[in-house]
Amino acid sequence: MKGVILAGGKGTRLAPLTKVTSKQLLHVYDRPLIFYPLEILLKAGIKEVCFVVAPDHAGDFLAYLGSGKEFGARFTYEIQDEPAGLAQGLSLTETFADNEPIAFILGDNIFEDDLSEEIRNFSGTGAKIFAKEVPDPHRFGVVEFDQDMNVISIEEKPQNPKSNYGQPGFYIYDTTVYDKIRTIKPSPRGELEITDLNNIYLKEGKLKAGIIKGRWIDAGTFDSLLEANIFIAKKKQSQASSLQTSILLDQNKDIIRKIADSL
Repeated sequence: MKGVILAGGKGTRLAPLTKVTSKQLLHVYDRPLIFYPLEILLKAGIKEVCFVVAPDHAGDFLAYLGSGKEFGARFTYEIQDEPAGLAQGLSLTETFADNEPIAFILGDNIFEDDLSEEIRNFSGTGAKIFAKEVPDPHRFGVVEFDQDMNVISIEEKPQNPKSNYGQPGFYIYDTTVYDKIRTIKPSPRGELEITDLNNIYLKEGKLKAGIIKGRWIDAGTFDSLLEANIFIAKKKQSQASSLQTSILLDQNKDIIRKIADSL
């Protein structure tokens, strides 16, 4: 399986910060935002990753990420000239995919969960989307699914949601995805919508859902970017504190052992 990270768009909701660089390269605590979705793919053992980027800041991505050697991987870059939809961005990576399944993740999404098992256990047939329980599902693409995790319906920002599960920006597709994208017509806003792509799999009865249990943040606004910074900062500080406590415990054990040996 190969990985695709969508990092295009103009980032207008984060202007004027995005006048100088892409929103996915803005920092969340101690690392650029895009490092977090990249880590999801690398942890799962994906060694080939394609970044779909906007032309304005393409050079910034190359300067930050390079060839992938530093990460033990190989990176490829594709230019999305205009933000014409998530499915359109994915369509640019067909040559890169080279007839392999694709793990597709948005470059401004942060997931607390380790999704390695979900990626490794993908059957290779159909598609898998993900769902996270949220307090305000009408703001999201809403996923309805049965007890076997078969998707029943997907609705984009419905007034009367059929479930409390919103759809984060992570998807796994089989090798038929690019043929399916070619059958999609632009939406009223002129984009190839990811929901239309997923609905093709749904009609075929080949769309599964996975549950996101931990924190999920779509860091595309000032408020959510601040939320992401606070969340990651607290998590890193907690990890550092736990590590320090573990080291002190180990040191104390050594001292106690030495005292016992001397008695």
